[in-house]
Order: sequence, then C-alpha cells, then structure tokens
Amino acid sequence: MLPVILVTGRNGQLGWELEQIAHAYAQQFRFHFTTRAELDLTQPDQVQSALDTIQPDYILNCAAYTAVDKAEHEQEAALKTNAHSVGEMAAWCERNGKQLISISTDYVFDGKGTAPYTVQHPTDPLNYYGYSKWLGEQLIKENHPKGIVVRTSWVYSTHGNNFVRTMLRLMKERNELNVVADQIGSPTYAADLAQALIQLVQGLQAGKKAQPVYHYSNSGVISWFDFATAIRGMAGLTCQVNPIPSSAYPTPAKRPGYSVMDCSDLVKDFGIQLKPWQERLQDCIQQLQAHV
Repeated sequence: MLPVILVTGRNGQLGWELEQIAHAYAQQFRFHFTTRAELDLTQPDQVQSALDTIQPDYILNCAAYTAVDKAEHEQEAALKTNAHSVGEMAAWCERNGKQLISISTDYVFDGKGTAPYTVQHPTDPLNYYGYSKWLGEQLIKENHPKGIVVRTSWVYSTHGNNFVRTMLRLMKERNELNVVADQIGSPTYAADLAQALIQLVQGLQAGKKAQPVYHYSNSGVISWFDFATAIRGMAGLTCQVNPIPSSAYPTPAKRPGYSVMDCSDLVKDFGIQLKPWQERLQDCIQQLQAHV
C-alpha cells in the first residue's frame, strides 16, 4: 500500500500546484486532494470524522483563510480555518500516529527585524490574520509535537489571486501604478514550494528527522516596488511604476515592514534548493503569457 498524502486547499495556489505535479510521484504516494465538500475547514468540529474516512498518512495543509484585511473584522472565520481546524488535524494525527505538515506565514513576525528571521526568532504578529496563523502553529505544538510548520512568504502562482497576476492585469489597464517600496521580503513561487513539500515528505518517508518549524521562500530580498518593476520588465509592459511609502497606502491590517526569512534549515536537513526569485518569476510570466 502506498502512503496516502492528503492535500487540503485544492483550489488555492499551492494545492493547485501540488495537483499539477502529483502524477510524477504516483509510484511513491497516493494523493488525495480534498474540496470543501469533503473536508470543510470552516467547520472544525467535523474535521476529525472526515479524516477518519480518508485515513491519510500525511496531511499537507495548504488551505487557509488568507484575506488579510478582511480578517480584521471576520475574526471568527479566520480562526476557524487557520487555527481551530488545524488544531483538530493535529490532534487526529497524534491519535493515529500520522504526520501533519501545515503551511504558515511570515506574518507571524512583527516586521521590525533587520536580518532574516530564523525559526527560533520570537513571533509577534501585527494583524489578525497573522495571529490566526500563529494560533494554528501553537495548536500543532500542543496537540501533535512532531507536527511540522512550514512558513512561507509572498506566494504567487500562474493560478489564483496573487500579486503577479494582479500587477499584470493592472499594468495593462493603467498608465501608472503606485506600489509600496518600504515593505521588504522574499517572493515564493508556489510551484517551488509544492516541490519542496514533496521532498520533505520523501525525506520523512526515508526516516529523516525534522524540526518543528521550517522557513521556505525563493532566494533574494526585494520590496513590493522592486517586484512590480521586475514584473513590468519581464512582461515587456510600459506602465509607469512609482514607489510610495506604506503610509500613503493605508490598509485595515498592518503589514510587516521586513519579513525576510532564513531558509537554511530546510536546505541543511532535506537538501532542498532555493531558486532565485528572478528566475522563477520569469518562468511564471512566460507560462502566463503562453496561455493568454
């Protein structure tokens, strides 16, 4: 019997990317991609019975409530998906001797750092979305000590709603765009994160020991303004992009000013390579343009 990997969040960026590559690993794993109808993370009390039916060996929890600004006033919705349901998955895995790997975020940090955040760095979320993800991490720690959290940042893909696709659309519609230049981080191409998660599971299958928390992004450090400028250049667009401070673009939820993460542990423990953000952005844009 092949080990079963359950992937939540099938329609999100990361779940979608995992589904694109699953066939390449059909000799090693059986993948089970859930929709909300089968496993509804807005109903935490139903999570464990759904897992009893599916009986996974590994859970890759890619589902999340990700509306950062809405979370400020939809707190209960954010908590159900990002914390309480995660706690239920963790408890089920612990009871059944299975493995949870759950995706978290750079938003668990306060953004006041000046050097890449290590996994040991104290967390202190600035907004409710970050708090809900932080609480999910705590519930994994309490309910399933060998559970694994993988924090990532600035995720984009050829699929779903993300900064790259939004910029490409706006740059075609407008002559000029303002983009914040004082929020610094590292983009993550969801296709690369999907590949890294499979490598992580392969390592665990082979008996490798894991830490409770890892960080993953593509390599390189940029601002949102830098990112937008690169998107424009690679897509061959002419829209003018202006740098602005965050203070000129107020949002309901505060954003961290600095959210670069140190991803060296995943490289060291599982041999996962970090690809440069420019190369991966180029690949994403080429794919998007090929499908226009």
